[in-house]
Amino acid sequence: MTRAVLDEAHIHPAARERVASYHRAVVQEVQDAIAANDVVVVGMRMNPFPKKARKLLDTARMPYKYLEYGSYLADWHRRLAIKMWSGWPTYPMVFVKGQLIGGASELEKWLASGIPL
Repeated sequence: MTRAVLDEAHIHPAARERVASYHRAVVQEVQDAIAANDVVVVGMRMNPFPKKARKLLDTARMPYKYLEYGSYLADWHRRLAIKMWSGWPTYPMVFVKGQLIGGASELEKWLASGIPL
């Protein structure tokens, strides 16, 4: 699968650094968590789906790292940077062994499939 991403050649040189550095620290924090943990859930407050993902993992007794970035009105800039980096449009984002598997619905299907961690 190839995801449509604006080619760097089509970004004016004066804008490239801003694009590349947009909330770089939060993206690095997520990348570091993914590198250090088998399962990572990236979520936000007040959204029921990150809570659902965590409950599914708790029920399966599967350890995970949870990263939370604000609520609907708070920290949206940081969440946007993570969305731009991952390409996943919603929260949560669930990563298993470094691979984005999707959100809560995809996690539920993955757990039901019995695929080992």
